[in-house]
Amino acid sequence: MTVVPPASGEPRRPHGPLNPGDAWVVADTGEKYWGRFGAAGLLAYDPGRGVLLQHRVAWSHFGGTWGLPGGALHEGESALVGAVREAQEEAGVPDRAVVARFTSVLDLGIWSYTTVVADVVEPFEPVISDPESVALAWVPLDQVEELPLHPGFGDSWPLLRSLLEVRPAVVVDAANVVGSVPDGWWKDRAGAAGRLRDRLAGFAAPASDLGLAATTWFPEVSLVVEGQARSVADGGEISVIRADAGGDDAIVEEARRLLSLGREVTVVTSDRGLQSRAEAAGARTLSAGALLKTIGR
Repeated sequence: MTVVPPASGEPRRPHGPLNPGDAWVVADTGEKYWGRFGAAGLLAYDPGRGVLLQHRVAWSHFGGTWGLPGGALHEGESALVGAVREAQEEAGVPDRAVVARFTSVLDLGIWSYTTVVADVVEPFEPVISDPESVALAWVPLDQVEELPLHPGFGDSWPLLRSLLEVRPAVVVDAANVVGSVPDGWWKDRAGAAGRLRDRLAGFAAPASDLGLAATTWFPEVSLVVEGQARSVADGGEISVIRADAGGDDAIVEEARRLLSLGREVTVVTSDRGLQSRAEAAGARTLSAGALLKTIGR
């Protein structure tokens, strides 16, 4: 790596490591990667303005290029938390201004970089809040490739852009999922449905389970309940759908509604008849066991 002194007027570099993660990982071939515990960056997406990019100072790694606010992870820190923290430190991203939609991980074995793609839910103006930025800007999607991009971001941008319009949704057959585990659910069907609802909060789905690219997605979740489970309380970010009659009909109806909105829909059930109906409507299907493997039994 070539170290270039900052140009006149650029902010000075920080002095010394700030935490144990601020260190280079050096491959046997000599390549260096910043972040002892890996690194992460935030791709904030606002449909009206584009994506938030950072113009890196000359003295930084690949200085002078445009990339994502991000940096080294702290020990024990998740990539999701680290990406948001770095974006707050470098670009002044406010609390609760973005909601994660998916992650894409570059894993080199000795080091990894996680791109967290998030939707802007509360518009904000970025603020240069540390010495690593020359400028911060909302860049329209069709203008991103006109900039001199950080090589890593440049390599990943075509895939990331292609996924920005993808919005997955999961419709869960609560009776089938709850009934797949003999834990006494029949004694309190509403309570069992409520526990499933709570485990689905913040659901992070492996991309392969949804038939999508990237690494992990945070889909919309509709939990369809029937019978005695209909008394379960609503669940905040989880949409609870109470079937008036047969649960299967309500599940297919919800899948069709979401498909009409342009969502990529996956129905979670191990009922083969319902799987066939869901697939005929245009949805993918995932078994109850596959879901429980992700969220825990």
